[in-house]
Amino acid sequence: MTQPAPLFSVSDSAAARIASVIARKQAEATASTPAPVALRVAVEAGGCNGFQYRFILVGPTEIAGDDTRIERGDAVVVVDPASLDLLADAELDFADKLMGAHFSVRNPNAASSCGCGTSFSLA
Repeated sequence: MTQPAPLFSVSDSAAARIASVIARKQAEATASTPAPVALRVAVEAGGCNGFQYRFILVGPTEIAGDDTRIERGDAVVVVDPASLDLLADAELDFADKLMGAHFSVRNPNAASSCGCGTSFSLA
């Protein structure tokens, strides 16, 4: 039986950056500073448009049983059920441009977003 495609996807550039960051953090890990294993993408109330994206490196104990797990190459992204509803058909991307490097979400559900791309509103 095939599994349905996840509602949220991860671009090649985002997957490469996540894998790189997690590998570096795992190499730096100590007994008192455990290594992350995934990037959590969450949507929270707030920001200048009503909702904001949050990106957090998490360890294995911070991944809940009902989180959606998206694997792309060596990268793992987890999303909680409430956030996943707001991220339907969206894609996590990573851009490294002259003005700086950052993760962004291409979200077709967003009616408007702020200039920095971290907050949005729904129609």
